[in-house]
Amino acid sequence: MAPNATIFKATLHIADMDRHYYEDHTVTLARHPSETDERMMVRLLAFALHAHEALAFGRGIGAEDEPALWQKDLTGAIDLWIEVGEPDEKLIRQVCGRAKQVVVYSYGGRGTDRWWEKTRPLLVRCQNLTVINIPQDGSRALAQLAQRSMDLHCSVQDGQILMGDGTNAVQIELATMHPTAT
Repeated sequence: MAPNATIFKATLHIADMDRHYYEDHTVTLARHPSETDERMMVRLLAFALHAHEALAFGRGIGAEDEPALWQKDLTGAIDLWIEVGEPDEKLIRQVCGRAKQVVVYSYGGRGTDRWWEKTRPLLVRCQNLTVINIPQDGSRALAQLAQRSMDLHCSVQDGQILMGDGTNAVQIELATMHPTAT
């Protein structure tokens, strides 16, 4: 954790009908001084979408040997590596060799489109990679839910996500960029 990190606490009530996963999680997020609320909330959304008792947040921005989130098995092998943003293609290829499954959640509109256009040809062989785009209006709306103490409900059904705090709600439909449908 960065020395000047801001601590956020969230209680997540997850009802994921697609995975048949219904649990509450209390998590602590350390927001690095250079991290935005938008990126932090995308990390929290990624946690909700992959929630598991062994899923954990990495050390954060600047820790190149750790992702935004990961899940290890009892032997220490990496089952799931989750990155947020626009990671370097070299890093993605390296992690695809280390982890059973790699998921990248990109966000940010046109910048993400340009990143993916440049990166896609270099990652076509990564069979264990999934790249998902969060529409810019969705990630920005998520940022509006950020508070130091959060009580959030996240519902997932048929690929549709609804996250809210009882007063405000955000509906998001993710777009899978890789693997592409053939």
